[in-house]
Amino acid sequence: MSPDVAVLDWPALDFFGLAMVEVVLAGALAGVVGVLVVLRERAFFTMSLTHATFPGAVAAAILGVSIPLGAAVAAVALVAVAVAIGRIRSQGPAVASGVMLTAGFALGAFLQSVAPLAIDVESFLVGQVLAVTGADIALTAVLLAVALGVWALAGRHLVFSSVDEEGYRSAGLRPWAPEAVSLALIAATVVAIMPVVGAILGVALIVAPAATSRLLVRDYRWMLVLAPLIGIASGVLGLLASRWLDVAAGGAIALVAALAYGAAWLARALAERGGAARSAAGRGTIEARTP
Repeated sequence: MSPDVAVLDWPALDFFGLAMVEVVLAGALAGVVGVLVVLRERAFFTMSLTHATFPGAVAAAILGVSIPLGAAVAAVALVAVAVAIGRIRSQGPAVASGVMLTAGFALGAFLQSVAPLAIDVESFLVGQVLAVTGADIALTAVLLAVALGVWALAGRHLVFSSVDEEGYRSAGLRPWAPEAVSLALIAATVVAIMPVVGAILGVALIVAPAATSRLLVRDYRWMLVLAPLIGIASGVLGLLASRWLDVAAGGAIALVAALAYGAAWLARALAERGGAARSAAGRGTIEARTP
């Protein structure tokens, strides 16, 4: 997020235009990777990871280095700790994710308290999309291309290992490989979307669009179409709402994503209730006609 990294030059766009480009790319990336999170049931891990990036971002700001780099280093370190804890039989992955969540956020708060920053730490927590740079956009675009490439090349392995890990292992394949790829993509996505929704709200943009798409379709291939579209719509509508209502963009984007999930859940519940009522009415008609 350092403005002096001259990766791209966007002379025709103002700060709002740059923000709009970033939310489109971030929404698409979050949707694509979110499908993986939902299929592998890694929502709690993702929430923990979003908190784990916070101390890295604070440390990078204190040292005056790249904030995405600091967040990435912290994420890798805490993921390694979580994997080590998860291998302890009496603990497990849920405990490991909980430790990573609390330790990450506590470490970030501690670093901020002992070395107060001249910049607003709140931007690390809820994002500051109106301050994105060409470097931020380039990072998100590259990761989106990587995520799409991984799905294209290894999508069947990712799905197979997600829905039937024992069967995947019985087929002579190694489940740790798709797991490592999944964790790497999730960690990279969390880091990339920090400028948009920050360390705390990132889980909403990653999980909600994919969970919404799963309510609407079952085939993962259709999920890979719907989830990015919902992510993009959440980003665009949230950013526009933040401008119209003068509210924080990160919170608005996360709220739109959550509302989309709520609307999809309500629509599905009503459809199922209507289907059950029609089925019951049909059975009643048949029984009435039966002598």
